[in-house]
Amino acid sequence: MEKNELKHLAIIMDGNGRWAQKQGKKRSYGHKAGVGALERIALHAVDIGVQCLSVYAFSTDNFKRSKEEVDYLMKLFVDSFHSTNNKFDNRGIKVVFSGVTDNLPDDVVESMKTIIEKTKDNQNGVLNICLNYGGQEEIIRASERYHKDLNSGKIKMEEMNRDKFYEYMDNNLPPIDLMIRTGGERRLSNFMLYQMMYAEIYFIDTYFPDFNEKELDDIIDNYYDVDRRFGGINEKERNS
Repeated sequence: MEKNELKHLAIIMDGNGRWAQKQGKKRSYGHKAGVGALERIALHAVDIGVQCLSVYAFSTDNFKRSKEEVDYLMKLFVDSFHSTNNKFDNRGIKVVFSGVTDNLPDDVVESMKTIIEKTKDNQNGVLNICLNYGGQEEIIRASERYHKDLNSGKIKMEEMNRDKFYEYMDNNLPPIDLMIRTGGERRLSNFMLYQMMYAEIYFIDTYFPDFNEKELDDIIDNYYDVDRRFGGINEKERNS
């Protein structure tokens, strides 16, 4: 494997509400536009050979927003999962979810189950939607799963290492190679903290509804130019 092979791309899809407000419209207008942007980006990612795309759709802390906005987002999730399941399925994309279904409306949970079931055998790529999700909370859940297996004798303590621990996360996905946050903010916001150990991180000012395939391709081109040493050193530089 080449050290810059892009297996796992992650995106914090930020700026939907601000994008709408700049146009004098309600935040809900931006969230709907963000769904369209996600569909375009997800299909393009598969086309260019990205094996896994993880996106931050809704954090556990987003429930602190107004009831009106949260209710709209929940309805939007249902509508978008129903409207995109055929498109993703036809392109061979497997859809999975990270997070918990606690305190999600029943219709959201049912729509999640539907798209999971419909796409479960697809092999062209994985779209991991982080919904009602927090990175620290995922690590806690993984620890609980590990200790359950440890106590039952399914795994021995000496068999555990940081690579093995990925099997206990919400989904067993490869480490994140490249993470992009749109919208101008410069923080991780509790997103896939364990998986992002050696990720290259790009913070960009573009609001997510305006984020397009060309900008993604440019970032990926820059990613391939990075010398990723994973804690080591560049042998050519050391010997020169």
